[in-house]
Amino acid sequence: MFLIQCVVLTLPQTAWTQMFSLLVFCLPPSQILLNYLPVDQTQWESFLKKQREVYSQFLKEMIIQPGIAKANLGLSREDVTMEDHPLNPNPDSRWNTYFKDNEILLQIDKDVRRLYPDMAFFQRPTEYPCQLILDPQNDYETLRRRVEQTTLKSQTVNCNRSGVTNVSSPGKALNLYPSNEYEVLPNGSEAHWEVVERILFIYAKLNPGIAYVQGMNEIVGPIYYTFATDPNSEWKEHAEADTFFCFTNLMSENRDNFIKSLDDSQCGITYKMESVYSMLKDKDMELYLKLEEQNIKPQYFTFRWLTLLLSQEFLLPDVIRIWDTLFSDQDRFHFLILVCCAMLILIRDNLLAGDFTVNMRLLQDYPISDVHTILTKAKELQDTS
Repeated sequence: MFLIQCVVLTLPQTAWTQMFSLLVFCLPPSQILLNYLPVDQTQWESFLKKQREVYSQFLKEMIIQPGIAKANLGLSREDVTMEDHPLNPNPDSRWNTYFKDNEILLQIDKDVRRLYPDMAFFQRPTEYPCQLILDPQNDYETLRRRVEQTTLKSQTVNCNRSGVTNVSSPGKALNLYPSNEYEVLPNGSEAHWEVVERILFIYAKLNPGIAYVQGMNEIVGPIYYTFATDPNSEWKEHAEADTFFCFTNLMSENRDNFIKSLDDSQCGITYKMESVYSMLKDKDMELYLKLEEQNIKPQYFTFRWLTLLLSQEFLLPDVIRIWDTLFSDQDRFHFLILVCCAMLILIRDNLLAGDFTVNMRLLQDYPISDVHTILTKAKELQDTS
């Protein structure tokens, strides 16, 4: 559950009573801050039931591959026919769509397998594996198996200068799946990273205009971790569906950062990166001029800070702490600009003393780990704006 220490600082007075009831009963404010749950608690049960049913339908329609039986769901087997088969060139073919989806899936898979490598959580099995997907009658339908079938069944043929032909698996050749990277779980189990993979795949399918962009895994990871470790087993059991909708809501506010064609627009990432320097110029002219003199452009470090909401700059518990304050602010993404500016000002002495190389190292591997100090400084900047 996201921390809620700063929520009451930014809520309008009319919301105090409703938020107080959340605090008293220890209910999940994160789902409210991410605009998932209605504020009226009496609506939660019916709302959650409907949303989780919708997500189950997404799984049935978008994860299950063509030609695989779903007998226990009352669906008939769709065998390969003359009208639709794996070699059908028709762009409307379900099989054609399936193979195109695999291209996106391979990128998602590569990213989520390495999600937060400094902690074991995402490699561990979830207590609530998705029974719909792990149904033994659907032998080839987990995304993990789908990826392995796509990458490991094909072969790469290389001829050396002597004419000797070497045949190898591309997965092994590219070291995609080193044996020590993750523990292979038994049938009927799935790791937390597999759940995240499924969430991202469903999102990509439902949002073809943006699909999947590298870095989205870093956005969904903290949300899923928060829900999947909730002490309330009922919330934990439905972490996947709830994470999907919360992530979708967050991306509706943040998606412009991931759309390259919008980079130079007023809602794009370039404008936001320049906003960090504009604010720094207003708050600390000396430091601003130093960075300008060394030609340290904001895109060298703020691109990652802003697009990933600082999720790669700090340990996961600290990221959740930052997001708690960020999402509780009425102008959450303007507050993110303030946080970035505060991060620069807090290391101003180091930056003023350093050369280009030293300063780039500082900015790309931020040295302060005390996020409370950073948030306090950001709040000071906000109050003096």
